[in-house]
Amino acid sequence: MRLLVLGDSLTFHGPEGPLPADHPRLWPNVAASSLGGHAELAAGFGWTARDAWWSLTGDPRVWSLLPRTDVLVLAVGHMDTLPSPLPTYLRHGLRYLRPDGLRRRARAGYLALQPVLSRLFGGYPVALPPRLTVRYLDDSVRAVRALEPGIQVVGMTPSVHRAPAYAGVHSGRAAAERALRSWADGAGVPLLDVPPLVGEHIRSRRGNPDGMHWCWDGHRLVGNAMAELIRSVAVGHPGRSEP
Repeated sequence: MRLLVLGDSLTFHGPEGPLPADHPRLWPNVAASSLGGHAELAAGFGWTARDAWWSLTGDPRVWSLLPRTDVLVLAVGHMDTLPSPLPTYLRHGLRYLRPDGLRRRARAGYLALQPVLSRLFGGYPVALPPRLTVRYLDDSVRAVRALEPGIQVVGMTPSVHRAPAYAGVHSGRAAAERALRSWADGAGVPLLDVPPLVGEHIRSRRGNPDGMHWCWDGHRLVGNAMAELIRSVAVGHPGRSEP
């Protein structure tokens, strides 16, 4: 079983920080190992469903993996729900500021304002509105099914957080989950329900100190649950023959 995972930092960030994609305790590799297979990861910090679409359509390495993929895991949508008091293009543009001192001061100022503005604006706007999350996920699924109809696609519901960086505000999550579930039902994309798996250790502060990323228990639970979901939907799925 060969998995291609398009994800955000929840796919490669452990209890103490980011790790190489092939680290065996990260949940994509836990899932693949449980299935007796292998996982390939295309992911980045803060990736939303839009970034997954851009990766799918613009990354030649992803193109090369698709013909050898049995299951595409759309492990995005989590970061879409986060407060984004500064427009995404401006936030991402901070890295391009020069000289270096100006960039560092601008970034420090934004990081100091982010929790204040998140609370002040009640968690809105979010990084990507639900209608756009659904649009980019649907575009991704349609493209994959047109090009490689033998691939099974699965997704995830948005995770939860208690991140001081956002003052613990997560007002946009509920609407995003409703939109995602409605879309997934119509598109025939099974979803892994993430909050019941990771909520307890996030609420109890046993995850990463940032209040967002998961401890190893979380990765294990998500990886094993994802493997079970894939097993349940792969019954009767034709899969791929070896190239």
